Amino acid sequence: MSEIYRLALQEDAERLQYVTYEAYETIRQLGLRWPAAQADVALIQENIKNNNCYVLEVDGVIQATVSHLKNRALNFITDLPFVMWFAVDPATQGKGYGKKLLNWVEQTIIRDQVGAPAVTLATAEKHPYLLSMYERWGYERIHAFDHGTGDGTMHLLRKVVNPELFSTYIREKNEAETANQN
Repeated sequence: MSEIYRLALQEDAERLQYVTYEAYETIRQLGLRWPAAQADVALIQENIKNNNCYVLEVDGVIQATVSHLKNRALNFITDLPFVMWFAVDPATQGKGYGKKLLNWVEQTIIRDQVGAPAVTLATAEKHPYLLSMYERWGYERIHAFDHGTGDGTMHLLRKVVNPELFSTYIREKNEAETANQN
């Protein structure tokens, strides 16, 4: 069995649309208005173009995907890297492909290439298992919010990927907040 971690290519869009659409069935059933849940091939292509969309290919077939937001559109809520559009082909869920891909992105991309101390993601409280799954995988809730879109309470979660750097990050952030108060 061969496993390849890589950036998605435009020619992967149809397979990624299938994986994402199938994986987000529960999201649609819950009535959550997440773009990935309704993504067509054009939106997948836009995501590949505008973000760092990573895939785990097993024996030549994409089984999991997650995207690292390239722009700083979420600076209003976090200055840490943000990952989104996490999906695993339901036919292979339970084999660990999603966790492997997310771990690879956390370590190889976020920690080693970006040089960030931690990574963030968001999910809905009303989803039956995502919050607890991410918490089992080392994420902690850091902010709860409701944008009034009908999605209910959303949670921003964070996972420390470089503890030493994270200590420095927190210290500097606290010092900056203290300086701003004076």
